[in-house]
Formats: sequence, structure tokens, C-alpha cells
Amino acid sequence: MGFKKESPETREHLRQEEVKKNPAGSLRDGLDRGMGLGNLTDVAGDMGWKGTGLFILVLFGGYIIYQLFFG
Repeated sequence: MGFKKESPETREHLRQEEVKKNPAGSLRDGLDRGMGLGNLTDVAGDMGWKGTGLFILVLFGGYIIYQLFFG
């Protein structure tokens, strides 16, 4: 058949291009992968620093809203 073997560099380049085109998709993938295992360290590692920062901001914002209404 006419299949070409892809090198790891080619796959990594394609992955980087996909992340550049859809940064929110990588956040979703990180959440989906990590939450199934229940390990917060894996979630943070899979999302990268931007996704982890966003996750922390969402948790912090949720806590503030909780305190305003129920505190």
C-alpha cells in the first residue's frame, strides 16, 4: 500500500499546529483525560500552564461567588 511512515517529529509538529489552531480543545482534552483518573496532578500536567491557570481562576471565582451567596 502507499502508506508513509510518520516520524515522531512530524507527529509532534502536527500536534503543535492543532494546539495553535484550537487552544480550548487542548484544555478540554486535559480535563477529560485527567478527571477520569481522579488525579489532579495529571490534570494540571496535561493542560499546560495556561489551562492550569484558567482552572485555578475558575475555582477561585467559584469560591468567591459561593461566599457572596452562602457565606
